[in-house]
Amino acid sequence: MFISVFDIFKIGIGPSSSHTMGPMVAAGRFLDDLRSKGLKPARLTASLHGSLAFTGKGHASDRAICLGLAGHDPATIDPACIDGEMERLQRDKRVMVEGIGGVAFDPETDLVFDYGPPLPAHANGMIFRALGPDGETLLEETVYSIGGGFVATAEELDRQNDLMPQTNDERAPFAFRNAAEMLEMGEASGLSIEAMKRANEEARDPDGDLDEGLDRIWRAMNACLERGLSLDGELPGGLKIKRRARAIHQKLLGDAGKNRPFQHTVMDWLGVYAMAVNEENAAGGSLVTAPTNGAAGVIPAVIRYYLDHCPDGCGAGIRTFLLVAAAIGGIIKANASISGAEVGCQGEVGSASAMAAAGLCAALGGSNAQVENAAEIALEHHLGMTCDPIGGLVQVPCIERNALGAVKAVTAASLALRGDGTHFVPLDSCIETMRQTGLDMTDKYKETSKGGLAVNVVAC
Repeated sequence: MFISVFDIFKIGIGPSSSHTMGPMVAAGRFLDDLRSKGLKPARLTASLHGSLAFTGKGHASDRAICLGLAGHDPATIDPACIDGEMERLQRDKRVMVEGIGGVAFDPETDLVFDYGPPLPAHANGMIFRALGPDGETLLEETVYSIGGGFVATAEELDRQNDLMPQTNDERAPFAFRNAAEMLEMGEASGLSIEAMKRANEEARDPDGDLDEGLDRIWRAMNACLERGLSLDGELPGGLKIKRRARAIHQKLLGDAGKNRPFQHTVMDWLGVYAMAVNEENAAGGSLVTAPTNGAAGVIPAVIRYYLDHCPDGCGAGIRTFLLVAAAIGGIIKANASISGAEVGCQGEVGSASAMAAAGLCAALGGSNAQVENAAEIALEHHLGMTCDPIGGLVQVPCIERNALGAVKAVTAASLALRGDGTHFVPLDSCIETMRQTGLDMTDKYKETSKGGLAVNVVAC
């Protein structure tokens, strides 16, 4: 099994990888299918189902569909142009499709939020239709947004190997399917997890510059973090939540010169780094899925902790961090889920915390067993975490939850490094427990905003 680091970490826009990036990708995929079939529709329509319907407004799923049908891609779109593009679409009520031309699409009538039962294959379902001049259906496709910006049809979901680029690729010399195989391969080869993951990536793309790709991921993460530290104001969506990262950061800088700083201040630094990223995400800014947008602050925060607060933090260590984090994220994705709509926030912030703990442990010189232990500790203590965003917005409790996920990741890595890697609960057992817990969890606690904080706190 092989999932690339560039599949786990993808540049896109906020506020949600499954509710924003996924729908935009799905819309673009539908346009590609229209072109490949040589179809010239007169009108396009789309409907959102399940979690995409219930929290689609707060997660900007409607905007994402519109932008995708207008030909935009989450990895390349400039967030600054989005408002103008949406105003044009509202005015003209049509999209210009490359290779097809102008096609009618009125967001007010052609984009439907269906609050009935979810579609059968996944909680995040979409149906796209291309209609002829007399209203006849030329093409209809049902697509699911399965977390982390990935999309799949029901048939692809049935064929697990088609979920994403994760085939048993003979080019990948260490195609471990789970943590046990990862440790076994490391023991047999004498290689670290980072070295095995690097070998897989270089075998997949022998002509690519892996280190430059990893550096590009970190530059995008850090740029998002720095923007979040520099901006004030109120986040969009109606909750009137104010950005706090900049003010906290300024206080921390002011306290830095004190003779006797509190030792626990390091947790404030972790928190402010994570909050800065997730405030940017809530504002619809550009960021990196890690492994999702809702959990995108954990890994950048822990990397900045590594750089700013750990002796000998360096660029080579960041590359190790990202490769190992991606290895753990790939195992979780393949054997459970990173989708809040599927398993709750244990699959988002819990997965991100496990990935960050493993990455930090590796960057600080941990053994393979210690790395696996760090990931298990972090994930274990997120088990059962629900996804209950107030108002369907990726703001409360999501922003602070990333801060606490980062703290747990550092704590998990530290505990693992203090031991010899021997521990009672294997990571694979923890991942399977997360999967089962997600299946047992009622849907109202899985990104539908129908339970938990979302109904017990009045959204003004």
